[in-house]
Amino acid sequence: MTKSGAKALLPAGLRDQLPPDSAFEARVVDALLGCFDRFGYERVKPPLVEFEENLLEGSGQAVAHQIFRLMDPVSQKMMGVRADMTIQVARIARTRLGRAPRPLRLSYAGDVLRVRGTELEPERQFTQVGAELIGSGQAGADVEVILLAAEALAAAGVEGLSIDLNAPPLVPAMCEALALSEQDIGRLRGALDHKDAAAIEAMGGKTADLFGALLAASGPAGAALERLGAIDLPEAARAGAAELREVAERVQEYRPGLHLTIDPVEHRGFEYHTGVSFAIFTTGGRGELGRGGRYGVDDGGGHEPATGVTLFMHALMRALTAPPRTRRLFLPAGTPVETGGVLRSDGWITVAGLEAVADAVAEALRLDCTHVWVEGAPLPVDGSEASD
Repeated sequence: MTKSGAKALLPAGLRDQLPPDSAFEARVVDALLGCFDRFGYERVKPPLVEFEENLLEGSGQAVAHQIFRLMDPVSQKMMGVRADMTIQVARIARTRLGRAPRPLRLSYAGDVLRVRGTELEPERQFTQVGAELIGSGQAGADVEVILLAAEALAAAGVEGLSIDLNAPPLVPAMCEALALSEQDIGRLRGALDHKDAAAIEAMGGKTADLFGALLAASGPAGAALERLGAIDLPEAARAGAAELREVAERVQEYRPGLHLTIDPVEHRGFEYHTGVSFAIFTTGGRGELGRGGRYGVDDGGGHEPATGVTLFMHALMRALTAPPRTRRLFLPAGTPVETGGVLRSDGWITVAGLEAVADAVAEALRLDCTHVWVEGAPLPVDGSEASD
């Protein structure tokens, strides 16, 4: 490997984002944030690095293993690079905006860095875009955030959207009601995570009956809710199931065309969620586009209810079709400055020649331009038109 080639190497899970992908992602981020803004979600911008104790507080424990740590040479305290921006927005809500009227609607966008990726998602640095509704424990807050996410993704060009609703507290409530041992809970969780109906049946008794029925209450929302409603749940679990039903029915009412599924036993990735949660997919796509749900913001004297959504730009970009080639107009050296200004105001991207060339068309092609300015008019250089 050459010396220059070695310098181009990056750590696993990190990459340079090049044209035109970088500009495309920026436009998608703007579309998402613009939609959030129209719904009253005001943008905040937390720092990339902050004290470790802040990042690990409350729900931050769920991503503690993903945080890069370093020593602050000024304060001599340990700092961490954020692995998730939701935790930072929660900190802002309870401190800087602690006296702001509730419910508080905030949005954000920025990069996060994680210690390691996964086999399916190897990226360790990626952009998060999200919105948080803080200070309301009503089902309407969950519904608003789900519909907000759906509308924002549609505005960004995502098609075939599918949202999977979950109820992370449901299984723990049932385990407690049945007084299951830690060993049985571990076996049960493994079986539920792998959707292993045979392993659940092998546990026998009421455990097998209840959790077998709960596992079967998955799939398209209509049929799944019917099956869930037929289960004789322990009293402690009924509120969670009722909340899941209410949110699902209201989402279907407000947006009947949205593909909605139910998975009442899913909990992986929702460890700090306290109510209805959801994951976002596209039909036929790979991986989650985002996830969200209800959680609690520690306000010093308890937990303030909150719900939110986080979108993962690296996954979202895979679900989008790249836009047509952008119109780029080569202006040969000597073109009046005023001409370039008028063209840019008309929507052109201009690339100015810095020295005279014998063949302006060839130079336009070399600089990846779609048009060249010739005798007062833009002419295509390759026989095809690009997008505006």
